[in-house]
Amino acid sequence: MPTVVISGASRGIGKAIAIAFAKQNFNIICCARNESNLIALQTFIQEIAPSVSCAYFVADMSKKEDAKAFAQFAISQTASIDVLVNNAGVFLLGNIYNEDDSVLETMMNTNIFSAYYLTKGILPQMMANRKGHIFNLSSIAGINAYNNGSSYSISKYAMQGFTKSLRNEMKEYGIRVTGVLPGATLTDSWSGIDLPEERFIRPEDVANAILDIYNLSDRTVVEEIILRPQLGDI
Repeated sequence: MPTVVISGASRGIGKAIAIAFAKQNFNIICCARNESNLIALQTFIQEIAPSVSCAYFVADMSKKEDAKAFAQFAISQTASIDVLVNNAGVFLLGNIYNEDDSVLETMMNTNIFSAYYLTKGILPQMMANRKGHIFNLSSIAGINAYNNGSSYSISKYAMQGFTKSLRNEMKEYGIRVTGVLPGATLTDSWSGIDLPEERFIRPEDVANAILDIYNLSDRTVVEEIILRPQLGDI
């Protein structure tokens, strides 16, 4: 049975990805900071896909040691990780000229360094097996900067560079790498916003797009996919 590893899997896009892959009979290895949310996810997956295992690890992916520990946990669970989804992330409002220094530091640690350390920990197994698919969750903010989200954009532009570099390095090992750039998606990040649900992408649509890309033949890779609300960016 194939295995997918997902960071930041207890809510939003990460949760939708875990459920989508579980329905396709993938074993799930996931992490998040909140253990009760992880237990709820594990219970739900056991209900909808009884033959699938869901192993979880409590981790704050903004911390280097936690990201590395999750990688070690993941490779200890299976001899073959088929998919890695770097989804852990955080969004904080702010502009460069007046925000506290910690805003950029927090988002770089969570949005890019977590993916860097988790990927480094899992790559040796994928490279030895000469297969695997890595999905890096970026954002429209990784190609378009906007007011009051500057440090978030900085971290997501960095994710774009990480993804392109990784894609170049992994070609010869048969490992596919895809950057996923969703626009405004209906997750907790948008709580309190007075806009109808129709203005947002569904997390399930992002998850299904990832699953469809994975299911292409090994001869083909989608290097980057952009998803936007039908009515345009918010």
